[in-house]
Amino acid sequence: MQNPPLPLLLVSSFTLMSLFIGVLGDGGFCSAPSILDQTDTSSKPLYGKVTNPTLSPSHLQDLPGFTRSVYKRDHALITPESHVFSPLPDWTNTLGAYLITPAMGSHFVMYLAKMQENSKSGLLPDDVERFIFVIQGSVTLSNSSGISNKLMVDSYAYLPPNFEHSLKCDGSATLAVFEQRYAFLDNHITELIVGSTDKQPLLETPGEVFELRKLLRASLPYDFNIHIMDFQPGEFLNVKVSSSSRRCNLDGTICATMVCCTWQNPDTIFAV
Repeated sequence: MQNPPLPLLLVSSFTLMSLFIGVLGDGGFCSAPSILDQTDTSSKPLYGKVTNPTLSPSHLQDLPGFTRSVYKRDHALITPESHVFSPLPDWTNTLGAYLITPAMGSHFVMYLAKMQENSKSGLLPDDVERFIFVIQGSVTLSNSSGISNKLMVDSYAYLPPNFEHSLKCDGSATLAVFEQRYAFLDNHITELIVGSTDKQPLLETPGEVFELRKLLRASLPYDFNIHIMDFQPGEFLNVKVSSSSRRCNLDGTICATMVCCTWQNPDTIFAV
């Protein structure tokens, strides 16, 4: 697998963390709650700004062609009004919006999957790994051994390459899905991982104020990781942070109102 000629930053602004611990208020990104708003926030969907963004295509119906999305040689910003949903190939009763693809220069695919009643996931090509994160609703993950796991909002699963599985939904659900061809190493294999964000330990973030969690194991067999950053209203990322890893070509960082995916050389992970 060759690295792109230049570092490429792709930012998909689909508000995946309107999110963690009530990060965003109804006024938009990092808006503090009004003292006049006495609504019980505990009843609001955890990821409501993903499925119902503050600025959605319906808000822009009088501005045909308007978009905040930007695509450049070394970065891209894909905002909700640019999400185009269509039937996902090989999935049943599921609409998908592709956010990042190899056509943009990446080594992986990222898309939103809106599963409807009696929906089912499609099969992966050989040697491709998959990571799913449940944004809304619930899905049932089953494997060829007959073992099933019900994944609720804030749950996730890592599916190793060539791992036979299916995702089914009886009602409706929205997933964030990452897929890429796995880079095999001799005598190293990855395993099925099923978990929930709130069960992962908080990691130290020197010089920063956000809360950080890693969803995958920081070990040699895993060639990428997914980071969750929790920001309180008004907080922000102070500096560019880099951390060393012997093997990683993708760092998926889920932060307030955006997913940042960057890759450099196989020896370094960068979070921006």
